[in-house]
Amino acid sequence: MKNEQQYKALLAIFLKANSEDVFLYWKGRVALYALLKAMGVKKGDEVILPAYSCVVVPNAIIYLGAKPVYVDVDLETYNADIQKIKDAVTEKTKVIICQNTFGLSSNVEELIELAKQNKLYTIEDCTHGFGGTYKGKPNGSYCDAAFYSTQWNKPFSTGVGGFALVKNESLRASLKELNESLVKPSVKQVLMLRMLYFVKKYFLKGYTYWTLVRFYRFLSKHNLILGSSSGEEITSIQMPENYFMGISSVQINVGIKNLTDIDKTLILRKKNASIYTDYLMSVSKNFVPKSLFENHSFLKYPLLVKDREMVIKQAEKQKIELGDWFNSPIHPVQNGFEQWGLSSELFPNSFFAGCHMINLPTDTTNPDKVCAFLDSILDLIMDEKSY
Repeated sequence: MKNEQQYKALLAIFLKANSEDVFLYWKGRVALYALLKAMGVKKGDEVILPAYSCVVVPNAIIYLGAKPVYVDVDLETYNADIQKIKDAVTEKTKVIICQNTFGLSSNVEELIELAKQNKLYTIEDCTHGFGGTYKGKPNGSYCDAAFYSTQWNKPFSTGVGGFALVKNESLRASLKELNESLVKPSVKQVLMLRMLYFVKKYFLKGYTYWTLVRFYRFLSKHNLILGSSSGEEITSIQMPENYFMGISSVQINVGIKNLTDIDKTLILRKKNASIYTDYLMSVSKNFVPKSLFENHSFLKYPLLVKDREMVIKQAEKQKIELGDWFNSPIHPVQNGFEQWGLSSELFPNSFFAGCHMINLPTDTTNPDKVCAFLDSILDLIMDEKSY
């Protein structure tokens, strides 16, 4: 209990919030589900979200019987087009989800004003954005609530994990009551998590990266190991058993430890992003504009390529720890989008990005090696404004 309070206090310091407004969960998606439920989302309600996200976001909506209403994204920010959000609001709309994709926040104040005009709740999806800011304030400061992820490769990691931040005080009591029914992680799950920490620390190196990542994804997809997403979450819209789960003490302890280096990591990410932008501009390829840097924490550096599979093969050959978030409009689902209510014809930008997106590592200590890799695949990178 003492460590839990310490963890909440540390998170609150980074978010410039009160620790009593921080709520801990087994995964970030559980935090979203709890927030939606605390907001009274139910069957017949609509929740607006970007059509370029992770499948666990629409899942949390669907598990409550509500309808995810997708809007297309802007290909400069990869966040929801604000005009399309305005067009999507109906009398059934209950919540708008504001996502900071790859760590970039945009149009937040416009979204808040739109929500106020229509008496809607807002939730900031900060699963990529912990530690980042929007116009000088921490990500998660603007909406009624926010949820964060501490999965593998997030701003700081607890292996799996997540938490919610409440800004609207009317939600606090409801969330506390809901959390009384949280399931406790099993001994098996905690032991498996400890084993994964060990593997990541001692075996996940540059030369083993691609082999272990593919093996891990295969095992988690088939529910043979504790993964970021279970098999059910990426193949169906049925809520997995014991989905509404609380955090474990081992996650809390790892979180406390890993929070200590986040400031250095955030500085490194932005420095590397600047190097990538300068290089890509010099060769007339697509890049993240410097005008977006103030509000971008660069969990990942997004880059559009012509042939993703070929690029990934080259990355594996050259030992580059390339990412493939988001490799579909509802990552990592690759087909059967209809059961999530998603149609390719309605969201061309989201589907385009999902087919052509790779991510450059921003936590690397060797950005020159990444730039050399980019130089070797120059013909496979999309030109600036060619899409």
